[in-house]
Parts: sequence; structure tokens; C-alpha cells
Amino acid sequence: MDLFSAAADREQQQTAPLAFRMRPQRLAEVVGQQHILAPGSLLHRAIQADRLVSLILFGPPGSGKTTLAEVIACTTKARFETLNAVSAGIADIRAVVERAKEERALHGRKTVLFIDEIHRFNKGQQDALLPFVEQGLLTLVGATTENPYFQVNPALVSRSHVFRLHPLGPEDIRVLLRRAIADKQRGLGEMGLDLTPTAERVLVELSGGDARRALNALELAALTSPLNEDGRVVLDEPQVRESIQERQVLYDRSGDEHYDTISAFIKSIRGSDVDAALLWLAKMLTAGEDPLFVGRRLMILAAEDVGNADSQALPLAVAGYQAVATVGMPEARIVLAQVTSYLACAPKSNAAYRAIGEALADVQSGMSLVVPPHLRSTGYRGAEKLGSGVGYLYPHDYPEHHVEQSYWPQMVQPKKYYQPVQ
Repeated sequence: MDLFSAAADREQQQTAPLAFRMRPQRLAEVVGQQHILAPGSLLHRAIQADRLVSLILFGPPGSGKTTLAEVIACTTKARFETLNAVSAGIADIRAVVERAKEERALHGRKTVLFIDEIHRFNKGQQDALLPFVEQGLLTLVGATTENPYFQVNPALVSRSHVFRLHPLGPEDIRVLLRRAIADKQRGLGEMGLDLTPTAERVLVELSGGDARRALNALELAALTSPLNEDGRVVLDEPQVRESIQERQVLYDRSGDEHYDTISAFIKSIRGSDVDAALLWLAKMLTAGEDPLFVGRRLMILAAEDVGNADSQALPLAVAGYQAVATVGMPEARIVLAQVTSYLACAPKSNAAYRAIGEALADVQSGMSLVVPPHLRSTGYRGAEKLGSGVGYLYPHDYPEHHVEQSYWPQMVQPKKYYQPVQ
């Protein structure tokens, strides 16, 4: 690095956002994600020993995917290259490959390639990477907010370890905020900044586990607040609330969050937790989910999980779906809330769901299903000569409109499919 590059690097460090400046440079500085980074864990050992294999980091924004890549870059002795899938193309991949070949030939060093937002690479771009990852010329570190099992080439996924990162916990965010306030080189330590306990709590709560969001809000509040008479900046609740942007609901109507959220919604209703169900419903509606999709799932749930324990559940769910289709949003939210709360509070039975599942399994296993003569159709001339309907007992001719006779296929022993619960 020459003098001009060093000066430019220092200027970038000074003008970059706080979240960028405060990124950990050593593994010991990383906060959170102990399920994959605890001492002795696979990823921790691999980074410490500089024995990295290809990996894909999957998690929400601000959970530390790029941070881990930065730590790897500072730790590894391999050549470290970075691409962003939003702006890079196959030509950029080929250029990295050529440099990697040269590095291995001249210095015997491996190349670690970090690709941010790898899910944005199309199939052709991902296929272009595959042979070089497979050969070991490139060690891939991919970062994505989308489920890689949905959005990344299965061949790339199969050659990588997938690590899922979770939103940071409240204590993790609190540690990062205090570290940024105290750090005089990379943080806000030179400002003389005081963050009240209430303001800290609000920042932690509104960050939603996103470290970048919390740090950027802290910096904006600090830079736009006046000094007090002691020459210090004191941040209280109003300043931080004003500085933190409205959080967008993490949701993709065709991706992982879509399926996970509707799953949580259905399971909450099945578990009779009406309040949790309404919260998941609110998340879906806020994120722009199709209310008719929710209505369809409620009809299915009414039959599957409530069933005959409450015979009004399915008619109500069907009426709710029709009402949603008729009135549309925003009033449809009221209809969906009514149906959701009714189904969550209703008694539950999956007896019909289990019964048809067992009957289908028997049919698909090859059970003989020959209709016995007395149950066959008699709606055509000559049916009686063929023996169809002969011996059938008409239930309405008997007391209480019931008579004992077999309704089962020939040579099949009756069994119990439908077993209603109390």
C-alpha cells in the first residue's frame, strides 16, 4: 500500500458509517452467534486454525455475515477477494479465477472469495463458480439473507457448510452500543457522549436484533444533537426514537420468511394461542401478504385441526374467505381477525384429517377395492340380471333408519379410520 492509498484508507475509516467502522477485526471481538462461534465449535476452530472450507452464511440483515467475512479476511493467510453479487458478473468471476491461479502458481497460496448477497447471482453466474470451488482453487464464503436451499445452486450448497445466523439478542446489541460510545479510535469516544438508560433500552428494542440499524441510529442521534452546558451530548428517548428509521418487516412472499411465518401462524391457532396467532397475522398483513392466501389456509385449518369438534368452524372460514374476496383490504383484516380468533379458541380435533390419511395409505398400498354386488349401481337396464344391488338393505325401511350390513369392499376386513376425540 502506497502513501496515497494509506491516506485514502484513513479517510474512508473516518467518513464511513459507524457500523462499518466498528466491525470486529478479530474473532474475540465478535458479539453474538454463539451457536456457531462458541469456542471449540466447527466454525470457530476453522477460522482460528486458518483451515477454512467453503461456507454460506445465511441470516437477516445486521446479524454479522459481513462481519464474519471481515474477521476471516483479517485472520487468513490466504489471498482474500470480495465481490458483490448485485454488481459483479461472470467477467468479474473469471478475473478472480485468473488471479487465484497466478497466486497459487507463484506463491502457493489459496484464494478465499467472499460474495455478498450471493443469492442475487443468476444460475449461469453460480454455475461459473462451481468448478473452481469444486477443484479447491477458490474457497467460497457466501452471504445471503435468503434461504440458500431455495435460492443458491444446489451443487454449490452441497459443497459448502451452511451456517444460519440469528438476529442479535438484546444484550448483544447493548454491548455493541456501549463499545461504540467508548471507542475513541473507531467509535464515538471523542464526542463525550452519554446515552440514558431509557434511550439505550429504546435503541435495543427498536433495532430488532440488527446491529447495523442500532449503530447507525446511535450515530445519527449523536451527530444531530446539540452539546449541553458541560460540552457533552446527552441522548435521551426522543432523540433516538427520531433517529431510528421505521423498521421494515422482514418478509418475502415467495421465500423463507413467507413459509416460516405462515407456519408459525397455523401452529399458533392449532395450539389455541389466539394472541400469538393475531400477531403473526398482523406481520403478514403489514408485509403485504395476499389476504386470500391467508383465507385459504384458514379454511384448510378449520377442516384439518378443528374438524367436527366444532361444526361451525369450516362454514365460518369459508364465509370469511368469501368476505375477504368481496371487501378487500384494509377491511379484510377484520374478517381475518374474526376467523383467526374463532378457530384459535375452538375445540380441536384432527380425527377427519387422520382418517382420510390412513384410508389413502391403504388404497395406495394396493388394498383390494372390489365393490360387492349389493352395493353396486342399479341405475341401468339389466343391472338386476348381473346381480347388482341384490341383497342391499335400504336403511330407511328399518327402525331408526339403520340396519346392520357390510359397506366394505369384498374380502376386506372392516377397520377403524375415524376416531373422534372427546
